Amino acid sequence: MPQPDPFLQPEDPTAAAAIAAIGEDLALFDDWMERYQYIIELGRKLPPFPEAWADDAHRVPGCQSKVWMEAEKRDGRLYLAGASDAAIVAGLVALLLRVYSGRTPAEIIATEPVFLKEFGLLEALSTNRGNGIAAMARRIRDAAAHYA
Repeated sequence: MPQPDPFLQPEDPTAAAAIAAIGEDLALFDDWMERYQYIIELGRKLPPFPEAWADDAHRVPGCQSKVWMEAEKRDGRLYLAGASDAAIVAGLVALLLRVYSGRTPAEIIATEPVFLKEFGLLEALSTNRGNGIAAMARRIRDAAAHYA
């Protein structure tokens, strides 16, 4: 039986559209507990991450919990896969992948991860988690620079 594609396919036409959609989704919730629940749900919907990739080569350094990511260039676009052993962090991986997966390296590089701060995600997280999501965004942008 063929394995499902571990790389997230884009839901939105551009990174900017994805950021706008995430902002609208987060605005639906009145408090951070509801937002966290929404983010955790996003993580549960990530494509299955191959077990063989849950290794040190795919691990994102600087994250408190274990986070693994992989990038693959197809038809001039960078597709991303990711996973974490922590539910909330898997959701944050899903948010980043929604913005960046399936975009050209140039679009990824041009899209600064300032939305994380604008949506209050960095402030709402512990310092270690905030550093971790910054490390994940850096890893994605480094991969884009590598393939650009």
